[in-house]
Amino acid sequence: MSTTANSGDPDRRARLRGLALQALVRDNFGVDSFSAAVGLSRGAAGAHDGVAYVLVDESAERGLGAALAWALRNEASSVRVLASDSTGVLARRAAEFALDVSVWHVDERLVVEAIAEPLPERVAVPDEHLVFVDVIGSAGAEVRVEHGVLAGEVVGLEVCRAVTDPHTGAHRLEVGVGAHDREAFGMLHGDTPTTESLARIVEVVRRHRAPGADPHPLNRLGAERALRERLIAEPALAGLARLEATAPPVPRANLKDPVPCVATGVDSNGRSAVVVCSVGIDLDLVPFAADARLAAGDPDARLLLAVPSRDAVPLTERLAASLRRPASVVPVAP
Repeated sequence: MSTTANSGDPDRRARLRGLALQALVRDNFGVDSFSAAVGLSRGAAGAHDGVAYVLVDESAERGLGAALAWALRNEASSVRVLASDSTGVLARRAAEFALDVSVWHVDERLVVEAIAEPLPERVAVPDEHLVFVDVIGSAGAEVRVEHGVLAGEVVGLEVCRAVTDPHTGAHRLEVGVGAHDREAFGMLHGDTPTTESLARIVEVVRRHRAPGADPHPLNRLGAERALRERLIAEPALAGLARLEATAPPVPRANLKDPVPCVATGVDSNGRSAVVVCSVGIDLDLVPFAADARLAAGDPDARLLLAVPSRDAVPLTERLAASLRRPASVVPVAP
């Protein structure tokens, strides 16, 4: 069932989503007296007899938090989340909550309860790419590995990535921030030795991402990863003794959209911890973080949500407390 149509009018899209949810709830759950609320950022929601029905129709994989937040605000006793994609991921994350929450897959006008899908299998970095580890380090960037991808970061911003040419099979280290920037950089500086060009961009990026630097595109991107770098350098800010970067539970779609990032470590008592960093009010931080603890493979690890002090809002704390194994919000002062 399409709920967005081809209209660019956000009010019309919201009304269509509301009507779609009403029809789905009526046809599949037998609820006639149901009025869907419009204005939910990712879809539509409504409640009947204490049951919240939430249709997630945009970036569904990141929609569970918004659905649960709506249900909590409206004091629903159970939640049914409806979506047409990413329902396996949503179901896996929903199982981490103590709330009565279920996920349903929408196929036109029919819904079926979703089955949780397993976490992605770990993918090793190709041996041919490992030769670039020393190049990244010697240029002054931090080596980062996520889901089989070897990259270099400067204060949390990716500045290079090891790739394999799909046409020639050649392996190379591309320099730049994002795929388009790497392509443009290669066209402009193709004759410059990689180590030299990478060292140059590392110096520029580090200067722009230094504390107190003037606003610039290079310090607006990846704020959550800059926060992680700060905690890695000063783990005591999160009450930990040691911390290191680790891969997120699922691969990042791109470098432009803000997505929480993950680190693992131990506290002074030797207990393991999973730290998930975010900047801004992200309703899906808690479901994402629960997934990160699953991916870490240690169900008894402490789960810490590190956010700037201004972003430590009561709703995030309420969602964190609603997990089967509650998480703690860690405000980090500027």
